Amino acid sequence: MLARFFIAILPPLPIQDYASRIQQDFADNYASSGAQKSPPHITLQPPFKWDWNNISVLEDRLKSFTDMQKPFLITLKNFAAFAPRVIYIDVLKTPELTSLQADLMAFMEVNLGIIDQSSRNRQFTPHMTVAFRDLTKHNFQLAWQKYENLELDFEFTGASLALLLHNGKCWNVTRDFPFSI
Repeated sequence: MLARFFIAILPPLPIQDYASRIQQDFADNYASSGAQKSPPHITLQPPFKWDWNNISVLEDRLKSFTDMQKPFLITLKNFAAFAPRVIYIDVLKTPELTSLQADLMAFMEVNLGIIDQSSRNRQFTPHMTVAFRDLTKHNFQLAWQKYENLELDFEFTGASLALLLHNGKCWNVTRDFPFSI
């Protein structure tokens, strides 16, 4: 059975709770609840399909990847947008984060045959979505007036990758892979 997965960095729970409250504001006031279908995260490997019966192969390979990674600082700073539908918490694009994402994508392709064609054609923009594509253009304009200049500043140590599985309705963490160096 093919299942849908993606790989991300999840911030610590207090930051997830903060982002979830913002997502709830979008659901309550701007009719956008799509971002609530996964825990707040920074996507590194976009959704892909994998045979659930071979989950151990995927997990073993991810563990071998994270065994070679070391923790690094991640900074969340203010809000940004992919106008006119998506608003997100901006993630500073550091060399460490960019390198981790590129290395993971290359690793997934070489070791598991997982390729995300659309990622090859666009630059990596790390972000944490708070309003998704279900945000109308009108509500985007209204919300952006509020969030465009709202200040936010968090730092945390990225020390693991999370494998998330789609259950048909939402995304849930199936396993966390700590960095070992």
